Amino acid sequence: MKSHTTVAKSRMRARITAGGSLLVVGALALSGCSGGSGGGSSENVTSIRVADYYTDDPAKTIIGTALDQCGTEAGVTIDRELVPSGQLVSKVLQQASSKTLPDIQMIDQSDLPTIAETGALTPLPDAGVPTDNFGAPALSAGTFKGTVYGLPPTVNAVVLYYNKDLLAAAGVTPPTTWDELSAAAKKLTTNGVYGLAFSATNDGQGVAQFLPTFWSGGADETAVDSPEAVDALSFWTSLVSDGSASQSVLTWGNSDAGDQFFNRTAAMMFNTGSQMAKLNKDTTLNYGLAQIPVKSAGDEPVSVLGGEDWTLPQTGDKARAAKAAEVLTCMLSDKTQLSLATQRGTVPGNPALDAQYLEALPALTEYVNTVNSARSRTAQLGTGWAPVATALGTAIQSSISGQASAADALKTAAGN
Repeated sequence: MKSHTTVAKSRMRARITAGGSLLVVGALALSGCSGGSGGGSSENVTSIRVADYYTDDPAKTIIGTALDQCGTEAGVTIDRELVPSGQLVSKVLQQASSKTLPDIQMIDQSDLPTIAETGALTPLPDAGVPTDNFGAPALSAGTFKGTVYGLPPTVNAVVLYYNKDLLAAAGVTPPTTWDELSAAAKKLTTNGVYGLAFSATNDGQGVAQFLPTFWSGGADETAVDSPEAVDALSFWTSLVSDGSASQSVLTWGNSDAGDQFFNRTAAMMFNTGSQMAKLNKDTTLNYGLAQIPVKSAGDEPVSVLGGEDWTLPQTGDKARAAKAAEVLTCMLSDKTQLSLATQRGTVPGNPALDAQYLEALPALTEYVNTVNSARSRTAQLGTGWAPVATALGTAIQSSISGQASAADALKTAAGN
């Protein structure tokens, strides 16, 4: 990792150093091509299908390498399927109805309850996949009605990235409150550089990036049109309306926002650790991480737990299912968790590995604490989160695009 990171604590919060990373979360698509059973049951299984949404490097290669290694250990090759974002739930439901589910399917944590409710997933304990090497947050995110259906090799949370050089040149310190962020973003917007970049897409990525501001401002998913919720969305909207952030946030995913920061066309950004490996390729990019600013000094920051659950769909082929369980057990092993986390800047799903993780990345202590205390999107509402997430995504788009005020957009969301 880079030597440019430092950790400095204030009375209100701990700032997180660069080199840490977070993953957010986005609800991206999984592919459905040929039949999940590969043409019927066979004891001589030589390959299995695995679906995930890591279409961009370096994550695409890092995940692919891990899958191939686990496939080799299980004696199978991996037929990997990659699909762009926005199609996850509909694709999985379509595959379930047509019996074409892959053998292993990666699912965004926020969508797991909806998919598990259909009966399309195999409980991991029933498949012999160990679950005892995971912490409570990861287990909670992969559990539906008391049964574990999926687990994430690594987890993360959304934070604020800042370009140390650009902030220093502008005489700006990393903001800790909404007012400070607004002022900093305005001051940093100059000469083709926006003060802030983020994702406000109408999907899981945009909603996940908004939730830390939403929650830290006192809002709650059970009342999305509360005064606190309106304040949070009004604040986000103001960052675009005053020119501190580009209108393009409406179409930027996590990777797009990361590109803006990487190219120095954004001085700060909200994002997850999915971008850290890419950013670290440029050794001249001097950046840091801080917790998402809160509404008022002294408020408690709340981040959102990110990560994807790896699951075993019901394919009806016992031999392939057994091999898939072997591969998944390898992907969820402590060894693979550590490897993936240190390469990508995410955090192992097993908190017992934190000490080993921090030996390699000692600057990330505060980041690890933030991830381990992050809130799951589905913890409160379960399957009820999916329609709320959809409504919030639409409200974010409506407000930022100017089609409706924050209050009206959230009132509509609450009625859905």
